[in-house]
Amino acid sequence: MAAKTAAEAGLNVALLEKRQEIGTPIRCAEGVSLRSELKELIDVEPSWISSEIKGMRMHSPNGNNFFTTMVNGEGGGYILDRKIFDRGLAIRASRSGAEVLVKTCATGLARKDGRIFVSAICQGKPLQIEAPLVIGADGVESKVARWSGMADRIKPEDIMVCAQFLVLDEGIDQDYCEFFFGNAVAPGGYIWIFPKGSGMANVGIGIQGSQSGPRMPVQLLERFMQKRMPKGRVLQMMAGGIPTSGPIKSIASDGVMLVGDAAHQSDPLTGGGIINAMRAGVMAGKTAAKAISSENISQVVLREYEDLWMSSFGKHLVKSYNAKRFFLSLDDNDFNHLAKSLHGRNISNMRTKDLLKFLIKQNPKMLWSMRNLMF
Repeated sequence: MAAKTAAEAGLNVALLEKRQEIGTPIRCAEGVSLRSELKELIDVEPSWISSEIKGMRMHSPNGNNFFTTMVNGEGGGYILDRKIFDRGLAIRASRSGAEVLVKTCATGLARKDGRIFVSAICQGKPLQIEAPLVIGADGVESKVARWSGMADRIKPEDIMVCAQFLVLDEGIDQDYCEFFFGNAVAPGGYIWIFPKGSGMANVGIGIQGSQSGPRMPVQLLERFMQKRMPKGRVLQMMAGGIPTSGPIKSIASDGVMLVGDAAHQSDPLTGGGIINAMRAGVMAGKTAAKAISSENISQVVLREYEDLWMSSFGKHLVKSYNAKRFFLSLDDNDFNHLAKSLHGRNISNMRTKDLLKFLIKQNPKMLWSMRNLMF
């Protein structure tokens, strides 16, 4: 999105992808909670969508559940095909004028005389790119953030350690996403089932890094499968990490901006990050065009991107981080009580903030202290 936006503004853009194929390996649950949010950012192609979701079911630790049906067509969600989706975005960027370089791994970044020099290995050969500005979109372990001095040391409790299976099981309800909570199921996190059509689903787990040991996410997910989906067949496995720290101190410095997981822009409470990353990409691309047009790529100028992000979405992530810390202090009995307060309620089209407000109202003794953290 950053490359597409910058190229549309007339900039000379190179998009570096370290792998030989854009979109793989998939390290994502692929869910977008509201279709309208994606459509605000890009014209959606049908091939990008694996399935459309009507609503969600949420399972409390004691096994009771509540669910909602999305009554508004735009209130439902999408499960993307990230391989096709990412490739589609790259095609849009290329058609806008960006040069896409696959199998090109950045190996270093240096500043000299107001320019940025990026060292890379392109299809096995050394390459050096000189540019006035670099946008780092290289994930939770961002090298660009480290090279530019913007990397924040992430604490174990501020990363979600994840594993996911692509599962074939004809018994999967293809209309609903499902979420399972409880310290025995997923300590400090949750398990999800995201249907992808044709009897398949992404079945994954995210747990708090400080509570995870070697292979623990995979073992917990295998245990869940044995209990809930004994006939499920695993077609693919993946693992990865999601930053849940809230915004880092700075996402812009002289000649460099960070977007997506490199900037810790995923939601600390849910781990969702697709829409946030796309929004940030647009903001960064526009800021890049404005800065280069003014021939000033200093941190002072690029702070416009940082300020725009914080004023529009960053504040929400700070509140979401506070909510995450609060919920981590609750035990399974507390979660069972919260789930009971939602039983029979229609929470259609409630965003996270609205849902939390409702829970606080229904459970003032338990959640009243969170009111000052969130709102």
